[in-house]
Amino acid sequence: MHVETAGNPNGQPVLFLHGGPGAGINGNYKWPFNPDQYFIVAFDQRGCGNSSPFGSLENNTTKHLIDDIEALRKHLQIQSWTVFGGSWGATLALCYAIAHPTHVKQLVLRGVFLARQQDFDWFLQANGGAAQVYPDAYEDFISQVANRTERPNMRSAQITQRFYDKFASENTQVSTDALNAWFNWEGAISKLLPDSHLSAQTASNQQVKSLALLECHYLQHQCFIPENYILDNVQALSNISTHIVHGRYDMVCKVAAAYELNNALRNSQLFIVDNAGHSASEKGIKAKLISIMNDLAKSPLN
Repeated sequence: MHVETAGNPNGQPVLFLHGGPGAGINGNYKWPFNPDQYFIVAFDQRGCGNSSPFGSLENNTTKHLIDDIEALRKHLQIQSWTVFGGSWGATLALCYAIAHPTHVKQLVLRGVFLARQQDFDWFLQANGGAAQVYPDAYEDFISQVANRTERPNMRSAQITQRFYDKFASENTQVSTDALNAWFNWEGAISKLLPDSHLSAQTASNQQVKSLALLECHYLQHQCFIPENYILDNVQALSNISTHIVHGRYDMVCKVAAAYELNNALRNSQLFIVDNAGHSASEKGIKAKLISIMNDLAKSPLN
């Protein structure tokens, strides 16, 4: 497991959980945190970034990642920490906090993904949410695995299975085209204003493979948690201060999920950023996350 630390070793500990699954930290995890106030911990989750073996799906489940986080906490001798995660990182942060609530001081979540069937369908299906707004980008995506007749009725499980089969193809061109298509679909819908830089043409082959392969792996297995697991277990989070930031026009993770989570929690705040989509790099989301972390550094909880 590749681990990096930054900031003040005597500062308030904060764990950064990257998204994807498979996105890796890519050195881009320090910006939300004042380095004088925080001891920042980040790691590449199994199968991605500089962790090894790269691209491995063996023993790569949500439970394994939760165990990795807890092992890291013990190794660093941290009693409790703030856990910061976006998108899949928010999912993992919630699952970790449910499993180990006494070791989580606060949660800061961006682009909430609750890993329910409706959330998978929103992202993957022709009749989901994202495909209705980006039908042109969706056609480029789904054409890799389905003809025009099949597309309207294909379920999320069929889509992930067909992509997985293509990823595993011995034909390098087939697997590369499928990996690129998956990566480009998420990139196309990640910002309020589409960004041509979020594409397989500008990313490294390693980034493309790990995000597409691991994301498909986790979605294919419903993120290895039961349906509605997070909302069914929110009572475990009742003593954890939670701060949620979500773009109004998030096409990867629908804003309704963040709204439902906030309503289910006893000790949370939801900030809906009206001029943003999914990406943490969008101006409004970035500013709100930095503001929250600066405020939390002054909180009596710390």
